[in-house]
Amino acid sequence: MKRVRLTNSNASEVIQQARKILNEGGLIVYPTETSYGLGVDATNQNALLKLLTYKTFRGSKPVSIAVNDIQMAKKYVHLNEMAENIYKNYLPGPITVISKSLGILKPPVVSKQGTTGVRIPDNKFVLKLIKEFGRPITATSANVSYRSHPYSIDQLLKDLPQKSERLVDLYIDAGQLPKNMPSTILDTTLNTPTILREGKIMFEDAILQSTLLEEKSTNTPLETLQFGEFFTKEYLRDIQGGVVVALSGELGAGKTQFSKGIGKGLGSKDIVTSPTYTIINEYRYGDNILAHVDTWRIMDEDDFHRSGILQHLEKKEIVVIEWADKFYNEIENLCRERNIPMYKILFEYISLERRKITIYGTN
Repeated sequence: MKRVRLTNSNASEVIQQARKILNEGGLIVYPTETSYGLGVDATNQNALLKLLTYKTFRGSKPVSIAVNDIQMAKKYVHLNEMAENIYKNYLPGPITVISKSLGILKPPVVSKQGTTGVRIPDNKFVLKLIKEFGRPITATSANVSYRSHPYSIDQLLKDLPQKSERLVDLYIDAGQLPKNMPSTILDTTLNTPTILREGKIMFEDAILQSTLLEEKSTNTPLETLQFGEFFTKEYLRDIQGGVVVALSGELGAGKTQFSKGIGKGLGSKDIVTSPTYTIINEYRYGDNILAHVDTWRIMDEDDFHRSGILQHLEKKEIVVIEWADKFYNEIENLCRERNIPMYKILFEYISLERRKITIYGTN
């Protein structure tokens, strides 16, 4: 086991060391913009087995890979129109894009469904390492299963069992990393551009018939969260019965941050997070429930009606729905049939950092 401190002056030398280890089927710990990652040659089955031994237990959860650009990604996965858009507009960055595998890679970097999660890390050192290595490396967090994500090598070593520690050939120490959230996972095999376009048109048509209530530009995630708090105190605090808050906007436009503000404004002690894996997360505030819904993984109308949204509406709860435009027609019908008010909130990019958030009332 070797530990090297990464600096601007020795980056090229460290890359050569890491390349040699990866070529020999070894295992490295390296810094990313989210936490320290665990890297092996993603095309080497023996190296992948070593990685799984290190992790101690993953069940059937697949391992994502990291590439240096879209051209490398296209050698291993099929990029549909949606995936191409994400790669061109949001990467490098803390996003894992799931696409259909081309059959070159094998498990555990390919799921049972034949898909692979791909990252382009927003880290110049890692991108240069992958480019010079010439093949993808794994992009899983360096923690063993059920331990916290490591933001420093010292923290990692405190949590590592000895048998896992002995498997690492090189620790690349970039010091204490910012405590950023793990990467967002977007499965581009679940939604077609046609479905998303049609839903967006319906949502925008509905806005034209709705009352404009508030409009604000935000420059930071905190400002977006605070606007969510303001909206809650102005429009949701004293509401009797259920209400739907329908959120529409592109990836990264601030929908989840705004939802966090709603949770905070209602007095929930839990921090609202993306419900992408579970579709619906519930947050208690007082004797009430806030239901936070993400329709991204809902495939069709049948899945939508089986998702549990209806049950929350029948209980007269506050229901916040991200990607509401995808099933706007169904959401509108449910609200109309049950006489439930709906706020429509549109999130738009003004610049990379700045957002315009517009709130509309019921028709």
